[in-house]
Amino acid sequence: MTVNMTKGQAINLQKSDGGTLTAVRMGLGWQAAPRRGLFGKRSKEIDLDASAVLFADKQPVDVVFFRHLVSDDGSVRHSGDNLTGGAGQGGDDEAVMVDLQRVPVHIDQIVFTVNSFTGQTFAEVENAFCRLLDETTGQEMARYTLTGGGQYTAQIMAKMGRQGGGWQMTAIGEPASGRTFQDLMPSIVPHL
Repeated sequence: MTVNMTKGQAINLQKSDGGTLTAVRMGLGWQAAPRRGLFGKRSKEIDLDASAVLFADKQPVDVVFFRHLVSDDGSVRHSGDNLTGGAGQGGDDEAVMVDLQRVPVHIDQIVFTVNSFTGQTFAEVENAFCRLLDETTGQEMARYTLTGGGQYTAQIMAKMGRQGGGWQMTAIGEPASGRTFQDLMPSIVPHL
């Protein structure tokens, strides 16, 4: 069963049968909002980018994004860069897979971000969401709708943090500005 998350909400990452998850996928989907023009509705392509920043004791130690598709330890993988979006109706345009069993023990948080590489604001995006799936079964566990439009060009979506012997996901949903994850680092730090 999917949990529709709200900003600040946290869930423990367990299988529906109570077992421990071994791999998850954070999917991102979006569509360009239609604009009215002289010849009717039209939309332009929007290049949103998903990134995952790996932290150890509040220090960034690795990142997975469109120019670095696999973490140095191999535990986190990016599906590749989608330059236009368009799924937005439930499918993922970009995804980041995390093999929870391979994440090194010193990594205690993974923060997921989305930014508009081409500089369009979220007012120009619709049907944007991030969702967390059990990678082994494909079952959607949680979904967070990126709502509100706005004049910002990025969002700190969510974070996964170690809790006890497992992981917890927290929806952050914090607007930010920047074309890449590097631009977002000052906005990420308060959420660690």
